[in-house]
Amino acid sequence: MSLRRVLVANRGEIALRIIRACRELGIESVAVCSTADAAAPYARAADQRVTIGGPHPRDSYLDTDRLIDAARRTDADAVHPGYGFLSESAAFADAVVDAGLVWIGPPAEVIARLGSKIEARRLMAEAGVPIVPGETPADQSDAGLRTAATRLGVPLLVKASAGGGGRGMRVVREPGELADAIELARREATAAFGDGTLYVERLFEHARHVEVQIMADHHDRVVHLFERECSLQRRHQKVVEESPAPHLHPAVRERVTTAAVTAARATGYRNAGTVEFLVDGGGDTAGATVAFLEMNTRLQVEHPLTEAVTGRDLVHAQLRIAAGAPLPWRQDEIGVRGHAIECRVYAEDPDRGFLPDAGPLLRYEEPHGPGLRVDAGVEAGGVVPSQYDALLAKLIAWADDRPTALARARTALGRYTVLGVRNNIGFLRRLLAHPRVVEGRVDTRFLEAALPELVGDDEQEALALAAALAVDDRLGGRAGGATPLAAGTAGAVDDPWRRLGGWRLS
Repeated sequence: MSLRRVLVANRGEIALRIIRACRELGIESVAVCSTADAAAPYARAADQRVTIGGPHPRDSYLDTDRLIDAARRTDADAVHPGYGFLSESAAFADAVVDAGLVWIGPPAEVIARLGSKIEARRLMAEAGVPIVPGETPADQSDAGLRTAATRLGVPLLVKASAGGGGRGMRVVREPGELADAIELARREATAAFGDGTLYVERLFEHARHVEVQIMADHHDRVVHLFERECSLQRRHQKVVEESPAPHLHPAVRERVTTAAVTAARATGYRNAGTVEFLVDGGGDTAGATVAFLEMNTRLQVEHPLTEAVTGRDLVHAQLRIAAGAPLPWRQDEIGVRGHAIECRVYAEDPDRGFLPDAGPLLRYEEPHGPGLRVDAGVEAGGVVPSQYDALLAKLIAWADDRPTALARARTALGRYTVLGVRNNIGFLRRLLAHPRVVEGRVDTRFLEAALPELVGDDEQEALALAAALAVDDRLGGRAGGATPLAAGTAGAVDDPWRRLGGWRLS
């Protein structure tokens, strides 16, 4: 079987990434877009585009019927879900297959089983994969959860079985906090996922978040592509990732990668997936505790890291596996070269609690240079919609060693210019310069604790003004009437006082 035309059921930078991969393999692509995205770069890049509904995701990207109808109308033969939206929806995967289309992802029944954290824990325990100590009480009443929590002891996490991204999760460090944690976690889980099922799990206070990229085909071949360090998180959302994980003992690396392959085989996995682990005790000794956290049944935001250090194109592999071809590489052919760091560039204001921002992009200039890659879904003159995730782009820096990769990432951020929406570029530069980050000694609690050191830098306002003035010649003198909302850097801007030309105050 060969794929002829793929509908990409997503938007932004991930849709553009998949469309590019299709073009490279000689496969036609179909973009779906809401009315807010009709002029977006990914929509223009595809061979065909279909406007499927209004700006709200429920009227477009989350509407299964509209997506399937778009695939039929364009005579597509496969659907790639990207990440987010319906990428981990077993119902959508089933609907795609029922419509006679190829689903570029794992089977729907695998998505359903792994989508329940409780079921995933059970599967991993049966397969011999180490799991975080915890309990899922059959009695889901408040009393039943309190009894299970008492047996486990504090500190612990109350967690939702469904969903992810930190929603439906509460930390309990004292017994008196348990009642409120149960109530809040259940309410949030029910609102976000329609499922209020909870479980309790031991809290590793100083754990690292290490994940392993796996690929599996229809010919009984499962491989891992090594690990990524994802401990730099804020509210359980990743901010900066890197590969390979620094200071990870070779024995620990062997344990997590072996466990990831075991997990994939035990679940009958197909296509791309990520197995996530907690590593307690620093991970730099052979005896560090390793425990399964969850399995993501889709392509990850941070997949470019793995591509950078292994030289393997994961989206190409996804497309080939979906078409029935065997994996193009064996485990002994996959190695790691150098080091890569990924920074997520968001339209958000770190000084106001990372409040998302939206609006026109008056100026947008990406950095270029050796070892740099930018996966973006925006362009100058476009608009950042308010209805979707605030991710603007991903900056990936690769080098032969970690210190050089860090230096390249910091330099690239200094040359990244964004004007029109507030953004986190200055925050990312300060984060990458933090001594703990430079040393590579962080855990999942580090970033929250370090936030007071990383936000509230007055330099950002000065950079915003400089960029606003410098952009005047690009906008035909209109910058004088615009409010300088944000700028990533003034590093790529000439002295504005020498470039004013006919600029006037009013």
